Amino acid sequence: MVEKDASVNVLGETLAACSTDPLTGFFRDGACNTCAEDQGSHTVCAVMTAEFLAFSKYVGNDLSTPRPNFNFAGLKPGDSWCLCAARFLQAHDEGCAPKVNLAATHMRALDIVPLRVLQEHDARQPG
Repeated sequence: MVEKDASVNVLGETLAACSTDPLTGFFRDGACNTCAEDQGSHTVCAVMTAEFLAFSKYVGNDLSTPRPNFNFAGLKPGDSWCLCAARFLQAHDEGCAPKVNLAATHMRALDIVPLRVLQEHDARQPG
């Protein structure tokens, strides 16, 4: 049986939901919960942008094309998605990171992404 890590966000509070439409998360439970089996650390609740989706496709992870065989409609700007922490950091380093919902970003993201970097992309901040 797979055991989830504690559902705590990067703010030290109870992890908020990221998205149920589209349904996201390693466990497809709408939250960026994680566990030891989550090799990609799908812990950053990111708000998609056209720029990030194009970047992700360019680096080999096409999140915008529908994949009906996986019951995946494809993401569009404005959708929230539990993103791999390393991919988020890569996008940050390349200058095209999406906004982040800190309340819905799992504390395990901090194993890979510094809190100050996540805060720079806080969805609650303008710009």
